[in-house]
Amino acid sequence: MSDNNTAELLKRIAELEAQVKSKNTLKLKVSDKGGVSVYGLNNRFPVTLYKQQWERLLDFSDNIRKFMKDHDKELTTKEDSK
Repeated sequence: MSDNNTAELLKRIAELEAQVKSKNTLKLKVSDKGGVSVYGLNNRFPVTLYKQQWERLLDFSDNIRKFMKDHDKELTTKEDSK
């Protein structure tokens, strides 16, 4: 294999590793309608809520954590696709 081919393969590997890493990273954006979108939870679509909705949900987070702890045996987890 030539040095040129090796360099091209190493460059492509680095690009693919960056893509995988970015898929596992959460990102925030302002939606077209002024909501807050979280990317990286689902493969296809962001989770988008308006500011007030996020505030209510975040204020409720202790309740969500307690609920999940109380119902741990009933809940399933989805493995991240890599």
